[in-house]
Amino acid sequence: MSYVICPLSVIPIRASASHSSEMVSQLLFGEVAEVLETKGRQWLRLRCHWDNLVGWANANQLQPITPSEFATYQQHFAYCLELTQPVVTDDYFLPVTLGAQLPDYDGIRLKMGDVIFTFSGQAVFPGDVSPSVELMLKIARRYLHAPYLSGGRSPFGIDSGGFLQMVFKLLHIRLPREAAQQVFGGEAVDFVEQAQAGDLAFFEDRQGRINHTGIILPEHRIIHAYGKVRVDNVDHFGIYNVEQNRYTHRLRVVKRLLPLEQPKSDHRNEPAVFTSNQIQLF
Repeated sequence: MSYVICPLSVIPIRASASHSSEMVSQLLFGEVAEVLETKGRQWLRLRCHWDNLVGWANANQLQPITPSEFATYQQHFAYCLELTQPVVTDDYFLPVTLGAQLPDYDGIRLKMGDVIFTFSGQAVFPGDVSPSVELMLKIARRYLHAPYLSGGRSPFGIDSGGFLQMVFKLLHIRLPREAAQQVFGGEAVDFVEQAQAGDLAFFEDRQGRINHTGIILPEHRIIHAYGKVRVDNVDHFGIYNVEQNRYTHRLRVVKRLLPLEQPKSDHRNEPAVFTSNQIQLF
């Protein structure tokens, strides 16, 4: 069994071993993955550690790490809280984005293999995060105007499932990658009029498949990724876009994941994991 870490700002994870294949997700700087398969010299099939998503990545964009480093990097790290901020070595600057992980970080320096970086931006250790609706909305608003990108997870391109996942990642809570999987977490809210700020709204296509999500804001507003991360109106029909003068997404269900009880654990860097409860979906 072998492992890798993302040593670049962001790299694509693809559906198959081809540069022309659909990008299904991304790895951000400092995120780790397990190698499941190799194809030639160029492609690795990975299981991403954060969400267990499986996909293909270019081998020359990844850095091999030892099993002990894999264990260290997933237990000892901080989250970058800057939209973008460089990590610095003696030889170069490398920009890292909001939600990237700073492996083996001590508050000033981080280490990746034999390379030592310094980081002077805002960061937070997972053990210091106290999930709250207020913090969730602050994080969500940091992504405002990030362009939409299918499969994206960074401020330079993000989709609705990636947006929700990254907001909760910075609360140190694991969510699946796709809206169709995220919908099974939390408790159902019977009516959108009963929704509170911080609740999650899920939307369906004409075939009834969950294909979009966003975070409820005060005063019947929602922040979501559609063209860009933006704020629109929401009601029992769905999302109403004032600029287009129409409903763009049809509401399926509202779920409440916060407030949540923090797990009692000696492992301060173990994220909370929501279990699926499909009965509560309806």
